[in-house]
Amino acid sequence: MNTVIGLDIGTTSTIGILVGLPGQILATASRPVTLSSPQAGWAEEDPAAWWANVCSIISELLDTAGVTAADVKAVGVTGMLPAVVLLDAEGNVLRPSIQQSDGRCGREVEELRAEWDEADFLVRAGNGINQQLVTAKLRWIERHEPEIFARIATVFGSYDYINFRLTGTRAVEQNWALEAGFVNIATDRIDEELVRLAHVAPGVVPPKRASSDIMGHVDARGAHETKLVEGTPVVGGAADMIASALGAGVVEAGDVLLKFGGAVDILTATDRVKPDARLFLDYHLVPGLYMPNGCMSTGGSALNWFARNFAGGEEAAARAAGRSIHQHLDMLAADRPAGADGLTILPYLLGEKTPIHDPAARGVIEGLTLSHDIGHLWRALLESYAYAIRHHLEVLVDMGHEPRRFLVSDGGSQSTLWMQIVADVLKAPLQRLSGHPGSCIGAAWTAAIGVGLESDWRGVTRFVTFSDLLAPQAQTAAVYEVGYHRYRDLYARLASSWHGAN
Repeated sequence: MNTVIGLDIGTTSTIGILVGLPGQILATASRPVTLSSPQAGWAEEDPAAWWANVCSIISELLDTAGVTAADVKAVGVTGMLPAVVLLDAEGNVLRPSIQQSDGRCGREVEELRAEWDEADFLVRAGNGINQQLVTAKLRWIERHEPEIFARIATVFGSYDYINFRLTGTRAVEQNWALEAGFVNIATDRIDEELVRLAHVAPGVVPPKRASSDIMGHVDARGAHETKLVEGTPVVGGAADMIASALGAGVVEAGDVLLKFGGAVDILTATDRVKPDARLFLDYHLVPGLYMPNGCMSTGGSALNWFARNFAGGEEAAARAAGRSIHQHLDMLAADRPAGADGLTILPYLLGEKTPIHDPAARGVIEGLTLSHDIGHLWRALLESYAYAIRHHLEVLVDMGHEPRRFLVSDGGSQSTLWMQIVADVLKAPLQRLSGHPGSCIGAAWTAAIGVGLESDWRGVTRFVTFSDLLAPQAQTAAVYEVGYHRYRDLYARLASSWHGAN
């Protein structure tokens, strides 16, 4: 049997899938990941934990499916984008990864804007000058951790690091390089002038590889630690949200995927390159297509934080009812009215990325009274992400994209209450997917394409079927219209105070 493995190095978990070609999911496995925020706005993780998870997951996949490592014909790895992993010359990790949601580098972003005209940078690099840029994070390390900066031999991303541990090859996948701010979109190459902007030598950013390129083969060390066969091909990899969008079938203009993972992503497909500083521009996995997209700094990570820190008093009731704490909070929130009785939340717990690109932004609860309870708070938190999604869609329309079909995926999409709130705020139906295992299926399919076992990118949709369609409720329209404008106005009123405090 020909099988391929897809791995997803996610913010809250590492997930693996073993696919039997042409269309059978043989096994899945996952391991948790700890996100650390040692200071306000920081987001870090331990790359060694990712690798330990990968080794454990691969063994479980093979054992569960009853197949041998020799049956694995290729490996594809996806992950959050663009995490920053630093290696020294010997391949040792120099510090915890700086995650894509990290908001520590506001000062460095402003310095970059002073040095390079932002409109010119946007045309050249395809993305605006914002806290997502790896250049800004490298400058932060140069300023605050000069002894580490001096030892940097390689900078790349989460899945690039796993590829390195598998193969010993140092390379960067194309979307990491693009969102990092190192690609000239006119030439489709790493731009040495953009690299120098990060104050590092050109060789520190490894060669760029397309997602389905074979970037290396499992080496002796990788084989020993994972139990894979030495020489197994490993493809370039994929950004997690792009891999998830492919698996969902987002390949036509007008298709939009709303991805509810550790962060909330909003993605659409197009054959037109139209950079806009408010959103990110990425390559689609299908050659010739692009994927303008937005990504919030938080999503499921903020819900987990809230449940962990504020819902302890509800855990006994949740267990007694046989529900998870999230399901229990959904039940409480469903009994509270739309608009959460006047509560408005800004979910900017790590600053915010798109579309406001403001690392100084902070989480806010407005309108809290003694009449509110934890159900109101949970509902207001769910509503805040729905309002943020609407903001993104207004930007897409302003850019000339016309969303026509909304697909929803990943763990958060299993919350019927949350998805109904989003449908109501958008005033549009949401199509839930059944069987979508997340970004790992896109990684596995990219591996199959890369080694020639498959040739049709759209073939990945055979693993995913449509589930229920959630239609918007007309009775909530007026409440959410007011709530959306209150949400937008709240940030506008507070933004100047945050920036004045820096």
